[in-house]
Amino acid sequence: MRAAKRLLPALVGVLTIAACSDEGADKTAPNPGTGGTKTVAAVPVPVGGGFDFYVLSLSWSPTWCGSNDPSGKSDQCEAGSRRGLIVHGLWPQNEKGYPEYCPTRQSDRVPESLGRQYLDLIPSMGLIGHQWRKHGTCSGLSQADYFAVARAARERLTIPPELASTEKSRDLPVSVIEAALIAKNPGMTPETIAVTCEARLLEEIRICFDKTLKFRACPEVDRQACRRGAVSLPPAP
Repeated sequence: MRAAKRLLPALVGVLTIAACSDEGADKTAPNPGTGGTKTVAAVPVPVGGGFDFYVLSLSWSPTWCGSNDPSGKSDQCEAGSRRGLIVHGLWPQNEKGYPEYCPTRQSDRVPESLGRQYLDLIPSMGLIGHQWRKHGTCSGLSQADYFAVARAARERLTIPPELASTEKSRDLPVSVIEAALIAKNPGMTPETIAVTCEARLLEEIRICFDKTLKFRACPEVDRQACRRGAVSLPPAP
């Protein structure tokens, strides 16, 4: 009996330690869907199908506005907008070529209630609708998921200071643009990036992602890049 009494406090201590250990384990590795502490892992994006990878196309807005809306009638090009790189689109791509205008049960029209959620990325309902019809329909995703992936892709990308300013015109070597992007985005390589130009002006920067939005090489896209050594970045209106 005395031996049992002496063992009782030790047994309680062991059980207490075990309970504390289990509690700590629950906090660091909760069971998904049980209401436990959220994990720090990135939220997975919807995965599309029927293509090989994505191209995120970023348009230098002042170049587009200078050619297409010099009077600034659109929201994108209005005076004081100060827009630089905007999302032109997220394009499903194949290793050779790309699909477009694919048959889908989804509507051709993007509801305004959905499109307005993305005007900070794609500052035109017309462009939002066009991107869905030409490219989004080939993603294997719903409209909502396609645009959610477009936002996620843009948010995976850090824009370096060299490409952030829209106040004055400047010339940048293409190699400097690529190096600045690579320095700010671990995992990116020169083969991930294609800089395109309209004559001597910066037109677009195209970034290649796999279906889970990890940077990847895209040789065919890269071959379509601008062959100029440097491009000019006109200022925003």
